[in-house]
Amino acid sequence: MGSGVGFGGVVLLGSSVVVPNAPGLAELRDRVAAMPDSAVLRPSWFMQNFTGQHPVAEGIRERGEIVTATGSGRLGWIDAADIAAVAAHLLTSDGATGEHVLTGPEALSYGEAAVIVEEVTGRPVRHRDVTVAELAERLSTVLPADFAAALAAADENIRAGAEDRTTSTVQDLTGRPPRMFRDFVRTELH
Repeated sequence: MGSGVGFGGVVLLGSSVVVPNAPGLAELRDRVAAMPDSAVLRPSWFMQNFTGQHPVAEGIRERGEIVTATGSGRLGWIDAADIAAVAAHLLTSDGATGEHVLTGPEALSYGEAAVIVEEVTGRPVRHRDVTVAELAERLSTVLPADFAAALAAADENIRAGAEDRTTSTVQDLTGRPPRMFRDFVRTELH
């Protein structure tokens, strides 16, 4: 193998979202990025948040609502399978070091995502926007208060447009387009 990541490198799964007051995450990313033959994946928020035990999925199932403090801020939702495909590519090829922002093919707000979930599943779903303080209080029932506050603060950045983007990274590195949110909902939630 050449000087790229190959099997001798490190690939870190980070996040495109910067969580305020979480310095350990930034320090880890910086340390890995400084290593030779390393890559840092910075995916947007996972489509899988709409399934399983995630608060978004539970809100959809239990109350027909998604509660955030993001307003109409948009995210480039990505399927975890697309992230895994990029990681596999980086671990088995040369020359793809550095930081890689990963998104799906479209940026959607939670309100737009709720409409798609409702259209595909036939179940009523709405997005309810709350304040950052209200969200932090809700999250603190299942998370440590400091971390709940940090996650809620990230919603404020999303509201301001910090995550309203898409990248071609999945296509560029794997040779195939990332999964569409509607396709994910059709196969995973229907």
